[in-house]
Amino acid sequence: MQQLISNEKDLLISLAKGSEKAFEELYNLYSAPLLGFIFNIVKSKIHAGEILQETFIKVWNNREKIDPDQPFRAYLFQITKNNIYDFFRQAAKDKKLELLIIKNVVREYSHVEELLTIKDDVNLLNKMIDALPPKRRQIFKLVKIEELSYAEVSEKLHISVSTINDHVVKATKFIHANLASHPVRVFILLGYFLYS
Repeated sequence: MQQLISNEKDLLISLAKGSEKAFEELYNLYSAPLLGFIFNIVKSKIHAGEILQETFIKVWNNREKIDPDQPFRAYLFQITKNNIYDFFRQAAKDKKLELLIIKNVVREYSHVEELLTIKDDVNLLNKMIDALPPKRRQIFKLVKIEELSYAEVSEKLHISVSTINDHVVKATKFIHANLASHPVRVFILLGYFLYS
């Protein structure tokens, strides 16, 4: 535990100096638990992904103000909570979004409806997937689209779990980098497909 805290402090010091690698490591460390926390409240993969990305944008924009001696996890969750509050405040103003939230909460929400609204974004994601090297593309599709476990893919393709993980991580980074010029789509697609 002490090692993690020490390492995290070093990451925060590097982050304050503008290190993108430190930012990426912090993102990798906290994005999954944060996304789960957000999804449990907003009940929508798309909106959870948007809120997650907004949280980390704020972290990056305020990186010089972060105190490396204070618990970063608490800081991160406070930003996330504020973003969730903002989301619900906006939803109260936006009737369509409000109806969507209500549908999610009462479990009447149709994922088909959701997919139709992001058809263009899905097409963009598919282009990014098609640009991956053949083996990486195959593994990414099996894990992220067909939702096979790493163990199942390992057995199917006769390759190690660590190799599968390496391909998935590299594919995700490639897609993230190539969607950087589409900020809104990054929020939606990463939240919906990459972190599910």
